[in-house]
Amino acid sequence: MKIKTALISVSNKNQLNNILKLFKKYKINLISSGGTYKKIRSLGYDCVEVSNYTNFPEILDGRIKTLHPKIHSGILFKRDNVSHKKTLKKLNFSSIDIVITNFYPFEKIVNQSNNHNKIIENIDIGGPTLVRAAAKNYKDVVVITKIDQYKNLIKEINSNNGNTRLKFRERMAREAFGETAHYDSIIYNYLNSKSKKEIPDKLLIYGNLLESLRYGENPHQFGAIYSNGENFNLIKLNGKDLSYNNYCDIFACLNLTKTMPKNRGVVIVKHSNPCGVSIEKNKLKSYTSAINCDPISSFGGIVACNYKINLKTAKEIMKKYYEVIIANGFEKNALKKFKQKKNLRIIDSSDIKVKTGCSIISGVNSFLMQKNDDLIFNKKNFKIVSKTKPSRQLIDQLIFSLNVCRSVKSNAIVITQNNKTLGIGSGQPSRLDSCKIAIEKMKKFKQYNNSDPLVAASDAFFPFVDGIEKLVQAGITAVIQPFGSIRDKEIIKYANEMGIVLVFSNTRHFKH
Repeated sequence: MKIKTALISVSNKNQLNNILKLFKKYKINLISSGGTYKKIRSLGYDCVEVSNYTNFPEILDGRIKTLHPKIHSGILFKRDNVSHKKTLKKLNFSSIDIVITNFYPFEKIVNQSNNHNKIIENIDIGGPTLVRAAAKNYKDVVVITKIDQYKNLIKEINSNNGNTRLKFRERMAREAFGETAHYDSIIYNYLNSKSKKEIPDKLLIYGNLLESLRYGENPHQFGAIYSNGENFNLIKLNGKDLSYNNYCDIFACLNLTKTMPKNRGVVIVKHSNPCGVSIEKNKLKSYTSAINCDPISSFGGIVACNYKINLKTAKEIMKKYYEVIIANGFEKNALKKFKQKKNLRIIDSSDIKVKTGCSIISGVNSFLMQKNDDLIFNKKNFKIVSKTKPSRQLIDQLIFSLNVCRSVKSNAIVITQNNKTLGIGSGQPSRLDSCKIAIEKMKKFKQYNNSDPLVAASDAFFPFVDGIEKLVQAGITAVIQPFGSIRDKEIIKYANEMGIVLVFSNTRHFKH
């Protein structure tokens, strides 16, 4: 298909000169409007302004520019349809053979501004309408929607002496509909966020491909990662490509570190489960406390520090085998030390912001959606139900335990002391078994002392006394659990008989 006329209307005008050079080479006529027209003229190229082409002015502060029958007839008419040809000839309309447009930066404005009126004004109307028209008529029209397509367009036209192949036009049309769907999804989700309706009638998932992964959880599954924002903000400084499982563990780390005081926390994760968590003022001690919780399970896991790693800490970390190291920055000598292992993945997470939102998983011909469990605990979330009352420090320890516990696969039991985990029991159908595993881990690695209180958290209520009984027999003197069991009174009675602290949480924290 020979290209005679092109319509260009772009918000992002970068690299436009490369396209204009091409069009001049093949004597392609240009139509444009607004800022794009001015840009083309400033670069020294001839161009017809849309208002002159249609004999109709831009109106309503530029809201109406390209929405005109002469424009859309030129795009939509079928070149092999006799009736269509007669209609255009009668009206003295010409064909438009290529449409190049990108949209107002709605997503960028949403991320930068809280001004609703400004956001609404950045909903593009003319651009998506042009794109949909051109994409529908891909048999006769080329549509370009992204700057990174310019290179392919130039190659295509040069390789075909000013023409394009149907295969190329079809691919561009497919990508164009993806672009309009993505754009509309962002708008839809923004407007939903402004409403009081938590569960929308339609669920629209959108994202930009960041990279294809070697495979998914297992080699026979394909995998990829997408971002629903312009910038993912995870910066890889060293090592192999990240795997699907690496990303799962990274997300688990980031969700837990966000609950911890800045510049003090360390999380070690394996298969999406924490196997060591610690909060210490001393960076090295914070790491060693986390690793000592379960040095065996941590093998091949991921370390996340919500502080800048120094050389001393880096040397200690390097004594163990890990897949990934995440931190809020690295001192120069520390990074150099890590880079001695060329395959070790080093991630700088300084700029990432873990936002509240929803999680989505696929089911059988369906999706499950829920709000993330990102509740920030305060005293209103808890009720002291035992006769023995906790100190402020003990309440803080209980909160630390519950924060870790809700990041552990259910059923979950976490034992802590002095803001470090001692034993973690995860993923058991029986809560009693999770208790036994947590106790076994605590006793195996013996990182506790006998002078400070041992604290346990449960992600859900104890259905029977036997679970909390096991914990007390192991030396636990304070327990936090959600209320809601028909045996809550029995649990409280047992706690009072044993003289331990028992705190009920208003919220349950299952993690499947």
